[in-house]
Amino acid sequence: MADRGVDLAALPKEVKDQLAELELELSEGDITQKGYEKKRAKLLAPYIPQTQNVDPGLQTIQLAPGPGADSSPSPDAMSSSSTRHHRLHRSGGARDDRYRSDIHTEAVQAALAKHKEQKMALPMPTKRRSAFVQSPVENCTPPDTSSASEDEGSLRRRQAATLAQSLQSSEFWINRSLQGSSTSSSASSTLSHGESSKSQGHNHTQGNALADVLAHTRIDGSNVPPDITSSVPQERGPRGETGTGPAVKGMSRGQSRSSMMDTADGVPVNSRVSTKIQQLLNTLKRPKRPPLSEFFLDDAEEIVEVPRPDPNTPRPEGRQMVPVKGEPLGVVSNWPPALQASLARWGATQAKSPALTTLDITGKPLYTLTYGKLWSRSLKLAYTLLNKLGTKSEPVLRPGDRVALVYPNSDPGMFWVAFYGCLLAEVIPVPIEVPLSRKDAGSQQIGFLLGSCGISLALTSEICLKGLPKTPNGEIVQFKGWPRLRWVVTDTKYLTKPSKDWQPHIPTANTDTAYIEYKASKEGTVMGVAVSKVSMLTHCQALTQACNYCEGETLVNVLDFKKDMGLWHGVLTSVMNRIHTISVPYAVMKACPLSWVQRVHVSKARVALVKCRDLHWAMMAHREQKDINLSSLRMLIVADGANPWSVSSCDAFLNVFQSHGLKPEVICPCASSPEAMTVAIRRPGARGAPLPARAVLSMGGLSHGVIRVNTEDKNSALTVQDVGHVMPGALMCIVKPDGSPMLCKTDEIGEIVLNSRAGGTMYYGLSGVTKNTFEVIPVNSGGTPIGDVTFTRTGLLGFVGPGSLVFVVGKTEGLLLVSGRRHNADDLVATALAVEPVKTVYRGRIAVFSVNVFYDERIVIVAEQRPDASEEDSFQWMSRVLQAIDSIHQVGLYCLALVPANTLPKTPLGGIHVSETKHCFLEGSLHPCNILMCPHTCVTNLPKPRQKQPVGVGPASIMVGNLVAGKRIAQAAGRELALIEDQELSRKLCMWPVTMHQFLSEALQWRAQTDPDHVLFMLLNAKGAAVSTATSLQLHKRAEKITASLQERGGINTGDNVVLLYPPGIDLIAAFYGCLYAGCIPVTVRPPHPQNLAATLPTVRMIIDVSKASCILTTQALMKTLRSKEAALSVNVKTWPTIIDTDDLSRKRPPHIYKPPTAEMLAYLDFSVSTTGMLTGVKISHAAVSALCRSIKLQCELYSSRQVAICLDPYCGLGFVLWCISSVYSGHQSILIPPMELESSLPLWLSTLSQYKIRDTFCSYSVMELCTKGLGTQTEALKARGLNLSCVRSCVVVAEERPRLTLSQSFSKLFKDLGLSPRAVSTAFGSRVNLAICLQGTAGPDPSTVYVDMKSLRHDRVRLVERGAPQSLPLMESGTILPGVRVIIVNPETKGPLGDSHLGEIWVNSPHNASGYYTIYGEESLQAAHFNMRLSFGEPHTLWARTGYLGFVRRTELLDAAGDRHDALFVVGLLDETLELRGLRYHPIDIETSVSRAHRSIAESAVFTWTNLLVVVAELSGSEQEALDLVPLVTNVVLEEHHLIVGVVVVVDPGVIPINSRGEKQRMHLRDSFLADQLDPIYVAYNM
Repeated sequence: MADRGVDLAALPKEVKDQLAELELELSEGDITQKGYEKKRAKLLAPYIPQTQNVDPGLQTIQLAPGPGADSSPSPDAMSSSSTRHHRLHRSGGARDDRYRSDIHTEAVQAALAKHKEQKMALPMPTKRRSAFVQSPVENCTPPDTSSASEDEGSLRRRQAATLAQSLQSSEFWINRSLQGSSTSSSASSTLSHGESSKSQGHNHTQGNALADVLAHTRIDGSNVPPDITSSVPQERGPRGETGTGPAVKGMSRGQSRSSMMDTADGVPVNSRVSTKIQQLLNTLKRPKRPPLSEFFLDDAEEIVEVPRPDPNTPRPEGRQMVPVKGEPLGVVSNWPPALQASLARWGATQAKSPALTTLDITGKPLYTLTYGKLWSRSLKLAYTLLNKLGTKSEPVLRPGDRVALVYPNSDPGMFWVAFYGCLLAEVIPVPIEVPLSRKDAGSQQIGFLLGSCGISLALTSEICLKGLPKTPNGEIVQFKGWPRLRWVVTDTKYLTKPSKDWQPHIPTANTDTAYIEYKASKEGTVMGVAVSKVSMLTHCQALTQACNYCEGETLVNVLDFKKDMGLWHGVLTSVMNRIHTISVPYAVMKACPLSWVQRVHVSKARVALVKCRDLHWAMMAHREQKDINLSSLRMLIVADGANPWSVSSCDAFLNVFQSHGLKPEVICPCASSPEAMTVAIRRPGARGAPLPARAVLSMGGLSHGVIRVNTEDKNSALTVQDVGHVMPGALMCIVKPDGSPMLCKTDEIGEIVLNSRAGGTMYYGLSGVTKNTFEVIPVNSGGTPIGDVTFTRTGLLGFVGPGSLVFVVGKTEGLLLVSGRRHNADDLVATALAVEPVKTVYRGRIAVFSVNVFYDERIVIVAEQRPDASEEDSFQWMSRVLQAIDSIHQVGLYCLALVPANTLPKTPLGGIHVSETKHCFLEGSLHPCNILMCPHTCVTNLPKPRQKQPVGVGPASIMVGNLVAGKRIAQAAGRELALIEDQELSRKLCMWPVTMHQFLSEALQWRAQTDPDHVLFMLLNAKGAAVSTATSLQLHKRAEKITASLQERGGINTGDNVVLLYPPGIDLIAAFYGCLYAGCIPVTVRPPHPQNLAATLPTVRMIIDVSKASCILTTQALMKTLRSKEAALSVNVKTWPTIIDTDDLSRKRPPHIYKPPTAEMLAYLDFSVSTTGMLTGVKISHAAVSALCRSIKLQCELYSSRQVAICLDPYCGLGFVLWCISSVYSGHQSILIPPMELESSLPLWLSTLSQYKIRDTFCSYSVMELCTKGLGTQTEALKARGLNLSCVRSCVVVAEERPRLTLSQSFSKLFKDLGLSPRAVSTAFGSRVNLAICLQGTAGPDPSTVYVDMKSLRHDRVRLVERGAPQSLPLMESGTILPGVRVIIVNPETKGPLGDSHLGEIWVNSPHNASGYYTIYGEESLQAAHFNMRLSFGEPHTLWARTGYLGFVRRTELLDAAGDRHDALFVVGLLDETLELRGLRYHPIDIETSVSRAHRSIAESAVFTWTNLLVVVAELSGSEQEALDLVPLVTNVVLEEHHLIVGVVVVVDPGVIPINSRGEKQRMHLRDSFLADQLDPIYVAYNM
């Protein structure tokens, strides 16, 4: 922050040297970040340009005159707010200049110009070309300057200095990347306004040559890309380097480095993605706005909100306001007793007088309804409604019933008749919009209105009825959420003439409801405001007095006549005063925007009723008409004059039409609300009288709810015009908008409340909401009510200015309350539109709303993009809107989305339906074509990053502390592994005597002698048929032949490593025992995929190289593949070791079978690629194999009479042991089902369980997921085929991860109908150091589930909570601990034991631990570190192996077989995989679970970090147009549930996230593919 405004290039050399030295100290860890910033600030202090502080004085509120009058400032004193930090020096010149209404556009341009100087490049999102059409751009890939490793130090710095001069700067590269890019990423754009970087004469070839040099240089000497999420440096843990292929544990550093590409983290040099991430980091490095008044502390219990009052916040200083009275309502002798009475009067005495003229689509008069016709038709309708719809004894309608009026905007005549007909019949009309389709925006809410008003009858016209959507049999469709309606057509031909003796009942106006007007709330719910007969009449009288209406005047109405001003003036007051109304429908306005002006001219209208939109349209089209005269107008009522930005439309309209006779004093803005009806209206002025005042207010003051005259910064000023005086007969107060209705001070903005007989009376049918709105009693500062009269809340925010003029600055429904400051949606729209909107977006189609994310409101702007706008234009416009709003309103935008033209939900008269747009946004159905999220900028209330405290307490003290607190040490053990020495018993159990045979080779020979025909293995194909079987003797003989082949053809020595490359089957098992007979060490390797050699063969090659195998055993088909031309493209096929195919073996027997001298000798090597992309091989001794098999046998009670079904990959871990070894040891029969067969025949595994009545089965999560997703809907069909799973006693998922509880539960629930017991499904847990630690066998209690608080997990603590608690995470026990196994939970840093229910690393001690990692040079350090650990305190003699997994042990209330309390082990996740962000520890799976819940189209997701940015990759299962819907939802859910800001969201096709054979995500491979730009993403969004 210190260098804001400092030109670093212009600094003296010695200062530059000192800065470089500081950088070096920081990068090498000799100085803390805080110290670095302090010293740097000190160095730069003398060079920071000084700004002068302006002393805020008291100023008077300057009310400037409107155009064309003298200014007369009023002396009401107000204080000014303190100066802003976004100050722009105001240019000199006449003060009046600030009252022009187009000032705002200039303000925006000025704000943007300021940002232009910063020239900061935002990374542009990447789109796949297929999904979105783009403008072609020049191909150019800038080199990756995102990071270079720190090791080379000062040498690099010197190189960088010389190179920086020759290259000018890295900005050259960034700017190059802005102009063009390659196919998958579209060009980024600078923020500078329309400016492209100057070409610097370097050509492409030079660029590529330099790419390599740049990869090794530090440009401008900056240190590693900064961690923008915390000040804690992120440690990578013991993962080593992750290359494009898996890295190898145990390779020397130099060696593994040479095979990787030589850049940071093994990412190819010229990767486009990391350049964009670098741009993103540069953007995020910019100084943020200082933290807001609230920040959150992440406490162990809760995030606590700590309000910190900002001393500079402007506060109201005026006295308490006094209620403002309107002039008394005059009593005129001939005013009618009820509105119907005036219609009766004019219908009888002035029958020929025109009441209403309607226009056709071209704007020509269509027909005129006279007062006589209106009266007679209304009478007929009233009579028909009351007498002709039902029978005499059972009429359908009674007085007081509610009726819906459904008439199109183009047919005011029918509406007038229906409305007055209802009034005469004393039924209550409820005018609503015509529903055009079942899915109309907000039609469901209209249904709520109809329901709350109890409506069962709808009146409509014949034409309208024909146009309503119908079902195939001709009935009107049932609209979503609507009650059943009876439709009645009111055309004259269907009405009955009343009988001679029938007269309508016209009582004097009373408090009964006359009509109901609908109103939509901010959330989109539609309520009905009931207006009583007396209110309706009083309102007409008040309007007549205020507007000075006279009989026989002509009024042009452009507004909707069903509600609001259009209804009050154009339908009700006009009839009371016998006015001739000319109604201009919306359709005519769309076709001919000038039509209303022409009507005024032609009919010499005295009054026109319009909105700002109509003024704007008329102005745009005025050139078409020369001879227009508006001098007849005495009053131009601007219905939305309360919108603060209406002043610019009024001024511009006056500017254009003053020459056409329009007088300035006729413009009359007014303020109204459905609840209080007309609140205030400017009275038509006398000719030559001074024009009303305007206020120029400070936006900053407004955001704090305070009125301050804007004096110093015209760019954040709001010019507002008054809306005249309070209505006659009304009393007005300004109260605080939230909390109790306390009266505001005179310089405070509040909600206008009104007491008047002429307002609405209630929300019909909703008494609870009514009380809060219609029965408000304002209180003074002491909290005592100011009287007993009730006021109605208007929803308008404003203040009373000098001369009791009312000013409105916004509406409560458009209020966005961000971090305690108020912003008005209309203001933000105006600012966005001032950013040259014409090219990119449509003017009237912008929605601004706030969504609640992470304890605050966040602002979202959605606009419709023009079809011809290019990607560049759109992104440019979006980034400039961000800056304009940031500068002018001092508030950050959370999200800016552009949607294709005509896709936003519309209101019936063409406006944007904001609440419906918000609903679509949150539901993920908006389908934007461009989106920009800025969570980094606007989320300022994140908890402070956790500083890791040095552990001052030793492990011994912790242990003593636990004991004192009554907590036991967190350890658990399986049953004792007793030696079964009784030979007889062993024969009964079909188990060879342990004392005689310690080796698997001996076990197989013994079985071949004692029980030669016992079938040990059966392999099934996709059809469920047994392809091959192996008895004890067959397996022994085949193993002998393989041994002979090895000795004969391979020239193998004892102890050599032999790779077994087989598809899952019995050949693999035979080859394994053949190696043991020959004294070789088998290494099982998954064969390469023939269709994807390029991806799978390098891993095979790597294992063969790393294991130094001297020979490969395989099948003929695979041998051909290894030597094929296709293979030669991926690896060097000439350097394979000896390859022996075992398809045709000689009949020779080996001279002898090898017996190892001790059981500690190696039995086999187990290689596996971990989820972090590490290839690790572990050494398994003969003793460990025997001990593991004995444990499994005891745990699962396996005997020779048992059948076990195995559907697992047989290449590593417990899967390999169960597939190849366990049966030979325990004698049970293994039915082998290769998982890949399930792809062609999904029910194979389940039907095998049913057919063979299997009790025990083992599978992987990927198998379970296949069955859940593929067979979940077919359970009925499977049941019909006789599939029955009631025989299954245990179904164990073999895994090396936290149990996937949701998947297990879904599987159990789905197949419960097939007889599967919910208790059957459980999980096993193993790791690299010990292949099987837990396995849910037959003995022991069911696995228990606990709920853990996720916040405490991030702090490495465990806090158990109730089910359903917020932020709770369900964890299932990982199965019962195997016999002979002990586990203890250890602090990974202090190596001391932890207490019960504490989170730590799981260490294991067991006879079947692996002996160590297999490394090329036998590096003992790696081995000792993981396999022979001792506790730092407590039990120093036991040797433990570190599993690398975090978990905890909890003593439960359940009892185990021995009757002791059961200790459950809960695995939380792999330590290497955790993400350290903001000083907290996150498990990727938790974030992924949240992401997958965010939208129905997310099939799978994976997360990783890159330069401390969180990257989320989501697979999209829906259509590509949904891709951009995911970005805000993913960002929201991660912020809400994990308190993290997502840096990059990548949307990809299904199946892109790599998954290994155990069904685990390979997140590091994914990361490398992303950074090397190999994912072909649908969309990449870089969050600002």
